[in-house]
Amino acid sequence: MTQTRKKVAFHTLGCKLNFSETSTLARSLNPDLYERVDFSSLADIYVINTCSVTEAADRKCRQAITKTIRKAPGSYIIVVGCYAQLKPGEISAIKGVDLVLGVNERFNLHKYIDRIEKEAPEFSYTCTDHDQSRFESSFSLGDRTRSFMKVQDGCDYMCSYCTIPLARGKSRNQSIEKCVLDAKKIAANNIKEIVITGVNIGDFGKSTGENFYTLLKELVKVEGIDRYRISSIEPNLLTDDIIKLVNDEPALLPHFHIPLQSGNNRILGLMRRRYQREVFEERVQKIKELMPFAAVGADLIVGFPGESEEEFNDTSNFISKLPLSYLHVFSFSPRKDTPAALLPGPVGAAEKHRRSKLLQRLSENRKLGFYRENTGKSYKVLWENIPENGFVSGFTENYIRVFKRSSEEITGTIEEVTLGRMNAYGDFII
Repeated sequence: MTQTRKKVAFHTLGCKLNFSETSTLARSLNPDLYERVDFSSLADIYVINTCSVTEAADRKCRQAITKTIRKAPGSYIIVVGCYAQLKPGEISAIKGVDLVLGVNERFNLHKYIDRIEKEAPEFSYTCTDHDQSRFESSFSLGDRTRSFMKVQDGCDYMCSYCTIPLARGKSRNQSIEKCVLDAKKIAANNIKEIVITGVNIGDFGKSTGENFYTLLKELVKVEGIDRYRISSIEPNLLTDDIIKLVNDEPALLPHFHIPLQSGNNRILGLMRRRYQREVFEERVQKIKELMPFAAVGADLIVGFPGESEEEFNDTSNFISKLPLSYLHVFSFSPRKDTPAALLPGPVGAAEKHRRSKLLQRLSENRKLGFYRENTGKSYKVLWENIPENGFVSGFTENYIRVFKRSSEEITGTIEEVTLGRMNAYGDFII
């Protein structure tokens, strides 16, 4: 008699790194025993891969957990990832959660799931595997256009506001040789673009005596991958050699996302960042000198403890003078067991909201200006989604989103287009 496969649904919160790891977890399950279904549908087992970068991220994780329990009270609920690593007791206390696995233990998910029927109805494992030298290879499949490939994990920077080193441990990576093998596996699935991900990818090589520049040089040799996009890289680790290589290699896309966090040097010191704003400015200018139409984005935290109005204005004025394409703005939230949580001079919620809105408006203006600068230019677009309402969308090399009227299935194809005039919403439609 044929055994009925259990339905398993996955949900990912947080960064691109989590998406690569969720995909790897799903592929680890025996397809003869388990059928992956959409998270919105009813399933026998739900796996929620969590993030804990901010208090808001923790709240979203709790909401996702409780919503899933209400939807399917008779299903097994498994919570994994960074939030599970940092607060396993808090999650285990939620009635309806059956299994809690941290950042390392989640890669044994297939073993735990296979034991479900052999255990008592309610069981919970806490996060006891703290081996910070272990690296788990991960990359996403299933999306026919791009794959998120993890090349590095953990972080040694210990910024004063961040819990990621507590959750993911020290910086580590697999060898360039193994990264190339992963890229070849991705290419074998007819995927055109790889997004290179990690916690601190510019630190690549610490485990193996290699470096990120050499990794990029080897990855572009892999046949079948047309595009590589660097997810995010610290300004002090973005070298002239890396910038020049991106300029010289067509497969390396002219898109840089560089965490800044503050444009005021005193606040950067309190954050324990490893650079001053002059380093960030010099990196941006170097990129634009070689690649005038490259996309350059930045992360910013507003309302850090002790940030005065003058210091916020200093950041805003600094950003206003730089040729950035967009900003990702976050309001500071104190995290337990971090030095920043104990700093004096907290900024009120209303003031953080005001400052955030000001920088978000600046970001919108910068994005619009960047799009205008590129009007009339020709780029290659990787079409990414199935036609919906008569439109399909994709991104240029320099991260400009383009829409096309199409009823055809062109997902996964690359087409050279000319960016015409934008519509009233600031979108390019060809």
